[in-house]
Amino acid sequence: MDDTPSASAQNLAAQDTAAPDPSPSELVQAIIDDFPDHKPGTRPIHTVGVGVEGYFEASDVAPTYCRAKHFSGERVDVSVRFSNGSGSPVQHDGWNDVRGMATRFYLDLDKEKKEATDLIAMTLNGFFVPTTRDFIAFTTAARQRPVRKESPWRKILDMVQLKPPLRDPYPGEKASADAGTLEYANAHPFAQLSVFQSSLIGAPVSYVRAAYHAVHTFIVTNQDGARRPVRFAWKPVAGVRNTDPDTPPVDNYLQGELRERLKQWPARFLLMMTIGESGDALDDPTIPWPAKRVRVVMGTLTLTKVAEDQEAAAERISFNPWRLVDGIEPSDDPILRARRDAYEDSRKRRGGTACPFSNGAK
Repeated sequence: MDDTPSASAQNLAAQDTAAPDPSPSELVQAIIDDFPDHKPGTRPIHTVGVGVEGYFEASDVAPTYCRAKHFSGERVDVSVRFSNGSGSPVQHDGWNDVRGMATRFYLDLDKEKKEATDLIAMTLNGFFVPTTRDFIAFTTAARQRPVRKESPWRKILDMVQLKPPLRDPYPGEKASADAGTLEYANAHPFAQLSVFQSSLIGAPVSYVRAAYHAVHTFIVTNQDGARRPVRFAWKPVAGVRNTDPDTPPVDNYLQGELRERLKQWPARFLLMMTIGESGDALDDPTIPWPAKRVRVVMGTLTLTKVAEDQEAAAERISFNPWRLVDGIEPSDDPILRARRDAYEDSRKRRGGTACPFSNGAK
């Protein structure tokens, strides 16, 4: 990418160092402000989603690495919410977009006891920014702008300068955040990998044909007290597959496809745990770990059906990456730590169902 920042990007960079740490409410509002058509009472981002039911079974080796209850070997029920990344209520399944996968593991057969833990993941393997002040600057840059189609010559110039060219507008698309996020990435190297990936990520043929990454580092402890830094990711057993980018996008197919798929057979994911080593970034979600790190299969997630009560399973359910249990602790990642209270602020705004924190995350 071009290392010469634009004037607007330079202004944002100056704001990064001068601004105080934003409050949870400011973080949530910054996301909402990126989507002029956002509907009050809904999630500020990943607004369009679908709830699915299933179960998780830990692998034989999982207890060796983590003593958390859902890795003990007993089958545990789960609720999963798949989602599109946008904060707009308008559904655009075929558009290039980050997808989300939020999973709740119920650690007691009686779900009303609310003993549970959550894992929140997305289709990028890294986050856009390392701190909350950077997040405010990034969301400011990501405000919607009128879309324009780049000329072939402009696209060639972008590629010569090692900049990803702007994609052509979708049919009917009038505004986009792409231009602003590219400007921000040109001025902030830590954002370049995620911005570049998000511009090429495409649209999955199915929610269960995408890989999802939890991006943050957690610390797991086994029965012997050994502690390890790890990162989690879901890998689809059916493999990753995207739609054809050369065909016109379809606005509404992901939820229907999932319903029909699960009527015929279950869908499965493997929960992969990557173990960090000395020198790996433990508190910066913008930096992926080297591919040669040890990865362990911690278990298999089996999805059986789309939930009948979508209000409870997709709209009112409230996930939080700090809903943890003994054996899993948060790292010092500033973004992960900010998400605890930001998610709670979001839940209260939309009237989501409360669920108590555990592992001291109150």
